[in-house]
Amino acid sequence: VQLQASGGGLVQAGDSLRLSCVVSGGTIGHYNMAWFRQAPGKEREFVAAIRAGGGSTYYEDSVKGRFTISRVNAKNALYLQMNNLKPDDTGVYYCAADRPPVAIYSSLPNGRVYDVWGQGTQVTVSS
Repeated sequence: VQLQASGGGLVQAGDSLRLSCVVSGGTIGHYNMAWFRQAPGKEREFVAAIRAGGGSTYYEDSVKGRFTISRVNAKNALYLQMNNLKPDDTGVYYCAADRPPVAIYSSLPNGRVYDVWGQGTQVTVSS
């Protein structure tokens, strides 16, 4: 299984971006999927996750109400719609897959449960 992330860019505070992550060699609906980000000099942090099957979602507190994670099974694609972006949202965004989907809901923010990672896409938000 491979993940290919795209959609990053340089935007101003208040703007929107949509990140995409295409899954190849597997079926996205069978995996828990997540977005993480890493800012310069900081540790990687959880952003959002969507569970296999029913697709329930989970968000880090600072992005609730601004970001939306979704997937389109027919396209084998994961998305992160980011609205009202802030400078603190700057970082490299990574998509990740937990396969088979072993993580319980409370473990979804834990990066160690994900075994496949995409290459990352840079998001820069200027003030």
